Amino acid sequence: QVLLVESGGGLVQAGGSLRLSCAASGRALNTKSMGWFRQAPGKEREFVAVITWTDFAWSGTRTSYANSAKGRFTISRDDAKNTVSLQMNGLKPEDTAVYYCAGRSVPLQSSTAGDYDYWGQGTQVTVSS
Repeated sequence: QVLLVESGGGLVQAGGSLRLSCAASGRALNTKSMGWFRQAPGKEREFVAVITWTDFAWSGTRTSYANSAKGRFTISRDDAKNTVSLQMNGLKPEDTAVYYCAGRSVPLQSSTAGDYDYWGQGTQVTVSS
């Protein structure tokens, strides 16, 4: 049963932009926190951004970013479509990696991959110099 599906990866030149999306289904619809991680060849999986929310509309959303993503990447959520997106601007060759979305059922921010219950299959982002 596929619960999280990423899309939007591709090849882009340095300085360009990409928008990744992650669609939730099934049990992943109960997530209250969605994160984006990335893994480059030969490197550990690393945190990129996270967004959390509750069932109460007045509480809004909270976001957090890795230092490498601050000012360039924006994570957002479309409640009606059950999707979370990662807008990536000013891409650099060092952003090249497989990007994964991850979900957990509690509205707590975490940069630790092990805290997440659901994972997508990943989408490749390649930034050429």
